[in-house]
Amino acid sequence: MFSVFVPTESSLKKAFITDLDKLPENAVWIDLVKPTAAEDKAVEKLAGIAVPTREDMQEIEISSRLYVENGARYMTSMLMCGSDTENPRTTAVTFILASHRLVTVRYDEPRPFVLVENKLARNCASGITGEMVLMELLDAVIDRNADILERAGGEMDAISHQIFEPSGGGGTGHAKRYSDILIAIGRKGDLTSKVRESLVSIGRVVAFVAAAVDGVKWSKDMREQLKTMQRDVTSLTDHASYLSNKITFILDAMLGVVNLEQNNIIKLFSVMAVVLMPPTLIASVYGMNFKVMPELEWQHGYPLAVVMMVVAAVAPYMYFRWKKWL
Repeated sequence: MFSVFVPTESSLKKAFITDLDKLPENAVWIDLVKPTAAEDKAVEKLAGIAVPTREDMQEIEISSRLYVENGARYMTSMLMCGSDTENPRTTAVTFILASHRLVTVRYDEPRPFVLVENKLARNCASGITGEMVLMELLDAVIDRNADILERAGGEMDAISHQIFEPSGGGGTGHAKRYSDILIAIGRKGDLTSKVRESLVSIGRVVAFVAAAVDGVKWSKDMREQLKTMQRDVTSLTDHASYLSNKITFILDAMLGVVNLEQNNIIKLFSVMAVVLMPPTLIASVYGMNFKVMPELEWQHGYPLAVVMMVVAAVAPYMYFRWKKWL
């Protein structure tokens, strides 16, 4: 499907299209979502462009993502989708600027598109052009990435608190709790890496637009907005790198806590083995079937053997405590 937006006095309205051969000439934004072949041809005829296929949009070479063809500027970027779910993903979106008209091609539902559509439907500048719509979309994408990073940073702080200051005052945890924390860390690491990928691609698009201002009617405010976007993308990319390093540190800390927990368990078994060795020795001695064994004839031989085993077990334990090995 696709949406065609035409300007009115103070807003950008979605046009109701019944015939693909009669698309409005004053359309400033055409949004293609999983377009059909017929929709591609209609848009190509109106805008005088070649709509890239999904395979073309997946190309990773810079020359395949940012280029000029027949006076139209093609810019493909990776945008975040499903960041609020357990399976965040990135999707390729192509922005095409031709004759002050913007054509967007996508196969998913990034939230910035809905936000910009609603914003421009309420109010927009008079004489709005495709370049202005592109600026709104890029700005919304950058803001969305900033919100995702901010939320991820807060959640990582909460995870860090769970590791270093567990609730209930207990210094130890359980396998289920550790497993949940490790899964949460992995998900935040995956989310942060995808946001950073999106920011890098958006930064390239912004730089490409900024380098192609000649011959395009950019106002002074739009030029300043482009510079602000470049600074924002740079700072957010640095923040994403910082979060990645923080996630790596927290993961190492979590694995260290798990190792300490395992070491404490192994130490407990080792101490119990050492504590039980002397009583076992005593019991083994008096369990030998020798006919000549003076203690067998003693009236209090059995209680004495039991007392000796208790003393032999307590003595190593107290020695370990005194040496502060426990």
